[in-house]
Amino acid sequence: MSGPASPLALDGRAIDGGLYQRIDQLAQHLPTPVQHAVAAFSAYGLALVAMLMLLAWRRARRADSATLARALAAPLVVVVAFVADTLLKSVLREPRPCQVLDAGRTLEACPAAGDWSLPSNHTVIVFAAAAALWQVDRRLGVLTLPVAIAMGASRVLVGVHYPHDVALGAAVGLAAGYGLGLLAGRAAPLVDRAREGRLRRWLTA
Repeated sequence: MSGPASPLALDGRAIDGGLYQRIDQLAQHLPTPVQHAVAAFSAYGLALVAMLMLLAWRRARRADSATLARALAAPLVVVVAFVADTLLKSVLREPRPCQVLDAGRTLEACPAAGDWSLPSNHTVIVFAAAAALWQVDRRLGVLTLPVAIAMGASRVLVGVHYPHDVALGAAVGLAAGYGLGLLAGRAAPLVDRAREGRLRRWLTA
């Protein structure tokens, strides 16, 4: 499908539209089981990130209160990053590449007009989680990072994002996750008090 971008919108075709189309052609020639695996991971991989955040909470119960505060705040950090990303999308208003470029059948259904492309929501979420978890447990942060990279790549492979959507999504996610994670550590005194109250069983190992 091909069409003009709104005059008030960012037109991403000039940035890396050609690269997007080459990746789209590559995706269409992947073996069918691989296509299904990429599409499934792109759609449901966020559940893996949720499991890693749950694991971070369980492990942080043995740590100091600042670390536990960051673990407890990780889901909130992700939500705030998502909200910030959604607001940024509404300003940039970049149409999805599958809406404006001639491409083959994408591995994921092309979103409707008005569902903006830049930055990639999925990428923001997973990179924000990776940055937040890095401050809770280095090993979990290292484990989450390749998941984040794979998620970003999958969003281009399934045909719903330009590469630059993913690049900006990674930058926004890392900045939001790291900055908000640091800020969450200041809630350590609240965690100290909570560990002595009714929530003790959930906040200590």
